[in-house]
Amino acid sequence: MALDAKQLLQMSQQQLDALFSAHDAGPIPDGEAKGTAIIAPGTSFSGAIAEFINIFAWQGKVFDAKAGLLRNHILVLGLKAIIARVYKAPSLLDGKECIVLDYSETSLVASHIRDEIRMIEPGFYLGKVYWDKARLIDFSLDFRT
Repeated sequence: MALDAKQLLQMSQQQLDALFSAHDAGPIPDGEAKGTAIIAPGTSFSGAIAEFINIFAWQGKVFDAKAGLLRNHILVLGLKAIIARVYKAPSLLDGKECIVLDYSETSLVASHIRDEIRMIEPGFYLGKVYWDKARLIDFSLDFRT
């Protein structure tokens, strides 16, 4: 059975970290992905928080693999904003290669943010968000929908 965002929301932080570490980076994605923020993983609140964020703040990311860039799909208006550079580098979590979404040179708003993603199933990525080197939250990106 294919993993989905709903299943990730039910996992503990330790399970999410183990899942991330168990996979290789995979290919740099191309196209639009539905995003799900994973906050308070494994608790009864995580689904409601994710739904709220999806409606009012962040819906996903749009990748341009050839250009090595992405734009975030944000706000109720569906803006494509907050650009990041996309490249492969060692993960802050485990030192293994991951796909880095680097906002340090492309966004004043998110200049301290670094996302890391790995493909956990074809077309489905698990991500980690860092503020400088401090871990914040997890997220998923689903290119299958």
